Amino acid sequence: MSSDHRTAPPTRGSERETLRAFLDYHRATLTMKCEGLTDEELRQRSMPPSTLSLLGLVRHMAEVERAWFRRVFEDNDAPMVWSDTIDFQAAYDASASTRAEAFTVWEAEAENSRRIEREAESLDLTGRQPRWDREVSLRMVMVHVLLEYGRHNGHADFLREGVDGTVGA
Repeated sequence: MSSDHRTAPPTRGSERETLRAFLDYHRATLTMKCEGLTDEELRQRSMPPSTLSLLGLVRHMAEVERAWFRRVFEDNDAPMVWSDTIDFQAAYDASASTRAEAFTVWEAEAENSRRIEREAESLDLTGRQPRWDREVSLRMVMVHVLLEYGRHNGHADFLREGVDGTVGA
């Protein structure tokens, strides 16, 4: 990994600024964990029978961004990227994937999520979470996605160490 170029979240920002900054910080962390690796290294699995890999995490987080921003606030019927059903596990199988494919989709979904958040008048904006058939707020969605990144960046720490021994944020 190259040097750390992530922007630290504010220590005294508003609720919205803080949530936005932490999401971008965690997005940048996942990017950093994948820096300097070949497609083959990015596809390296953790351990059998798991299909978990760094590239699988990138694909999974693209699905998370889509499911929690696009499907909640724009199009409840938007299809998932790597599954005909709502199967988040399908994204983990990156055996035929490339950095270009996975990162292009993930970055586009993250940018769409940023746009939805920027255009919302407040964190109180609500949308329908189709899997739950319930109304949820933008605040709840941002916290949920932030927790997803935190969880999976922990996996990324171990996966990266397993690929080439690199540790640390």
